[in-house]
Amino acid sequence: MTINELWAQFGDKYIQALFVTWKLTAISFAGALIIGIIITVMRTCPIKPLRMFGDFYVQIFRNIPGASLLIFLVYALPNLSVVLSYFNCVLIATTLIPSAFCSEYLMSGINTIGTGQIEAARSLGMGFMTMMRVLVIPQAVRSSVLPMTNLLIATMLTTAIASQVPLNPQDLTGLVSYINTHAVGGVTSFLISAVFYALTAVVIGQIGNLIDRKVRILR
Repeated sequence: MTINELWAQFGDKYIQALFVTWKLTAISFAGALIIGIIITVMRTCPIKPLRMFGDFYVQIFRNIPGASLLIFLVYALPNLSVVLSYFNCVLIATTLIPSAFCSEYLMSGINTIGTGQIEAARSLGMGFMTMMRVLVIPQAVRSSVLPMTNLLIATMLTTAIASQVPLNPQDLTGLVSYINTHAVGGVTSFLISAVFYALTAVVIGQIGNLIDRKVRILR
C-alpha cells in the first residue's frame, strides 16, 4: 500500500493518534515535573528518612523498563483489587519513569548553584522550604532546560508503550499495529508514524533551545 493510499484510508486516524500521543506526552511530562520537584526536595532535605526515600524512588523508577511497569499496572494490580483503566495505566507508567530522570536533572542543576548563595540565604534567616522555593528550585530548573527538553522528547517516545494495551483511541505506535491488522500497511505505516514523531521532536527541540537562550544563567 502506497503512502497516498494509506493516508486516504487512515489519515483521520493518524491525526487522532497524533493528538492522543501529544495528550499523553503533555500530561505525563507535567506529572513527571511535579513529582520530580517533590522528590528532589526530599533528596536534599535535612530529614534522613525522606532523603533515603527520594534516592530509593529514583533508583527504582530509573531502572524499570516502561513496558514492564505497564504490564505490572495492567495485569498485576487487579490481583490486588486495584483496577485502573488502560489510559490511566499508561499515564502512570509514562509519568513515574520520567519523574526519576527529572529529579536527576534537577539535582545536576542544584549542583551549579554557588555555595555562597546558599550561605547568604541562610544568613537572611530563610528556612529550608523557603530557600528551595525562592532560590534553589528556580535556578535548578533554569539550568536544566536542555536536559528537560530531551526528557520531554523521551517522554513522548515512551508513550509508544501504549501500543502494548488495547488503548482506544490509539497512539501513533498503536495505530501502526491496528493498520497492519486490518490492512497491508507494511513499512509505510511505520514511516508515517515515524515522521510525526520526528517532526514533533524537532519542534520541541527548537522551542527548548529558544527557552534556554532566554533563561540561561550566565556565570
